[in-house]
Amino acid sequence: MERVSFGNRDITLAANLHVPADFDPEHSYPALVLATPGSSVKEQIGAIYAEKLAQRGFVALTFDPSYQGESTGNPRDLEDPAARAEDIRCAVDYLMTRSFVAEDSVGLLGICAGGGYAVHAALTEHRFKAIGTVVANDIGGAFRRMLPDVQQALEEVGTQRTAEARGAAPRRDPWIPDSRKEAEEAGIADPEVFEAIEFYRESRYRHPNSTNRLHFTSYGHLLSFDAFHLVPELLTQPLQVIVGGRRGATGQYEAGQRLFDLSPAAEKDFFVIEGAGHYDMYYKAEYVDPAIDRLAAFYARHLDA
Repeated sequence: MERVSFGNRDITLAANLHVPADFDPEHSYPALVLATPGSSVKEQIGAIYAEKLAQRGFVALTFDPSYQGESTGNPRDLEDPAARAEDIRCAVDYLMTRSFVAEDSVGLLGICAGGGYAVHAALTEHRFKAIGTVVANDIGGAFRRMLPDVQQALEEVGTQRTAEARGAAPRRDPWIPDSRKEAEEAGIADPEVFEAIEFYRESRYRHPNSTNRLHFTSYGHLLSFDAFHLVPELLTQPLQVIVGGRRGATGQYEAGQRLFDLSPAAEKDFFVIEGAGHYDMYYKAEYVDPAIDRLAAFYARHLDA
C-alpha cells in the first residue's frame, strides 16, 4: 500500500493506493476507485475491500472524503453529496497520472452511501467502464425517510447557519450513538443500529480518524439529494449490484433493487448474499468474500487491461 494524495479544487484528499502483491510499476493494471460509507474513513471498509481486490490483481484507491478523516476542508465533518461526487471524479484524475494504470480499464465500487455517490458520479463520468455497488443506498432518500420531520430539520439548518455566520460554534451531531450503552439509555431498539455501533465504535475496526460526527448543516445538502433519479437517462455502464439478503431499516436491499430496476445497462446483475445484513457486508469474511468473488469476476470482464 502507498499513501498518496490528490486535489479536489482547494482541498487535499488523503488516500491509500493498494496494489497487487506482485506489483511491477512497468506493467499496466486495471484500477478501481472505492467510494466508502458516510462517516467511514479509508482505513475501515474501504481498506477491507481494497486489499481483497488488490489480491485479485487490481490497483485499488480508497480515500477520505473532503472535510473528513485526514483530508482537508472546512467545516469539518461536512457531508456534501456534490463534494463527494467530485472527490470520485478527482480520484480518476489522479489515477490518470499513474503510468501503471490502464487508462481505459478503470472501474468504480461504492459501498453503502458511497454506492449512491458512486452511481451519481458515474452518470457523467464515463472514464468509469464498470460500476459495482455493495449495500448501496441513496443517502438523501434514507434521511428523508428516517427523519421524523424533514421540514423542521430544514428550519433548524437555516437557524444553525445563521448562528454560525454570526460566530457560533459549529453543531456536530453523532451519526450513531457512541456506545451500545448510550443507545440503550436512549431507548433505541433497532438491531441494525447496534450492529453499526459494534463495527464503528466497539470493534478493532474503530479508527481515531472516524469521528462519528456530522456537521449539522449537512442536512441542507443531503435532504435534496437523489442518487438514482437520472439513472434511466445517463447510467450506461455495466452494473453489478450486491445486497445483503437480510433486510432492515437501512433499506439497502430495496435501494439496490431500485437501482437495478432503473438501470438501462445492457449488462447488469443483482446478487444477493443470503443471510447478510447491511453491516455484515462491511467486514465479515463469510459475506464479504462471496461479494469479492462476484465483483472480481465482473470487473475482469469489463476492465481488460
